[in-house]
Amino acid sequence: MKLAIISHTEHYTADDGRIVGWGPTVTELNHLLEVFEEIWHVAMWHDGSAPKSALPYEPYKIHFVPIPTVGGYGLGAKLSILWQAPKTLAIIRQTLKQVDCFQFRAPTGIGVYVLPFLSWYRQKPGWFKYAGNWNQDKPPLGYRWQRWWLKQQTRTVTVNGHWPKQPKHCLSFENPCLTQEELKEGLLWSGNRSIPRRWTFCYVGRIEDAKGVGRILEALKTLEPNYRSRIACVHLVGEGKSLDAYRLQANDCEIPILFHGALSRKEVFGIYKESDVFLMPTTASEGFPKVIAEAMNFGCIPMVSQVSAITQYVEDQKHGWILENVEMASLHSALKDMMSLSSETYLDYVSECHEQVGPFSFKYYNDRIRSISAGFIK
Repeated sequence: MKLAIISHTEHYTADDGRIVGWGPTVTELNHLLEVFEEIWHVAMWHDGSAPKSALPYEPYKIHFVPIPTVGGYGLGAKLSILWQAPKTLAIIRQTLKQVDCFQFRAPTGIGVYVLPFLSWYRQKPGWFKYAGNWNQDKPPLGYRWQRWWLKQQTRTVTVNGHWPKQPKHCLSFENPCLTQEELKEGLLWSGNRSIPRRWTFCYVGRIEDAKGVGRILEALKTLEPNYRSRIACVHLVGEGKSLDAYRLQANDCEIPILFHGALSRKEVFGIYKESDVFLMPTTASEGFPKVIAEAMNFGCIPMVSQVSAITQYVEDQKHGWILENVEMASLHSALKDMMSLSSETYLDYVSECHEQVGPFSFKYYNDRIRSISAGFIK
């Protein structure tokens, strides 16, 4: 069976001429080849250098189909989404002729017209993936409209988390991010952990305020000296427009803060292994960030916010810490509690973390996708 995936995923041309895309999505698609014989990915190509985290596809079986790059901040950026709609829809229409089914990944700016197009004008089998916060109280207008539209669908919609009054066609899915080999490696690594004498923290994701990077630095800077002295270092992995400002802010922390920029998947996993705690005091619109499951796999205990589906997989005082809020007092309290753990409790947390991540494997995800795609065969 041949599949078309339509998304706003960023793609670039690498120095060697290959098309590369955002690493987590490319990895997910490469593993979907265990379900589909060929995949066309209709997505956006960006000018400029590819980030280090970008990856190439499996050759020959995944085909990149570029659509106009639109979106961003400001009225002009919003209008460009509509201005380019005819060209984008024409490309999608041509691609759908080559496949047996489709997956559309929302929310995204082009979703405001691609969703009606797929719903009204195409009889092609397919399903929708909503990767944002399905339960967000006040989402942006475009996201709210897409979520409403998906609730009216007859096709399957996959969402992160389990929610009250969830329509029957909206299935709760975990974001896949781990291979069977990585699960085994995580089990071994977690089993060899011991309570650290000095703690190492990490954060992986966009380097921006909404994700909590500024709050992490401020919390560390204002922590009492006797606790700061027990922190070995902090790894910050990712890129963002505010990176230079955060580097300046880090100078006042009196703790080694290492900015790594974008790293390869293997290098990021190395950071999880080195680190004891994964920090993400986010207020961003999240589904369930894959990085939390990746860190937990290696026994890197999460200290995260109560956002969307995060608390459905990270139980406070069992797998790590759920912050009551993102105020400094809450962060300080959690950091002090963490550094006061007994060895036995710490090892319990590490063990519970790894036991929780099985559903985040590519195998588990693909088995569930097979159940959906089986309904496409007439």
